[in-house]
Amino acid sequence: MTAKPSKPTFIYTTSGDWQATVLEGRIFDTRGEYIGFLEGTSVYTRDGEWIGDLSKDGRILRKRAAKSRPLHPNPPPKPNVRPANLPARAPLPPQNGDITYDIVDVLEEDPDIFKRVSDRRKDIGG
Repeated sequence: MTAKPSKPTFIYTTSGDWQATVLEGRIFDTRGEYIGFLEGTSVYTRDGEWIGDLSKDGRILRKRAAKSRPLHPNPPPKPNVRPANLPARAPLPPQNGDITYDIVDVLEEDPDIFKRVSDRRKDIGG
């Protein structure tokens, strides 16, 4: 008996733009590049920097004045191959709930957050 592949979770912005897909706890952008990972509802960049929490409606949200968390001590390695079951398109986004002023949509506030290397990670050379 073979294991069923996990069902993808889609990440959208508040304006409804598809930004990423979560498969088996790993986050891939719309081109299939590995950009981060999920631990529970906490979203991390591939360097282990926490950026927010995944909401039920598929947005990455955090408190505007949230203190930064320490880097994840052991981020998973980048996968060697793209998952074969990565969807080419996303369904229409769900209707979003309202967010208050003290909550920000991370991908609307900083669309390039997954593209940067964390400046908090120690250099490899020491």
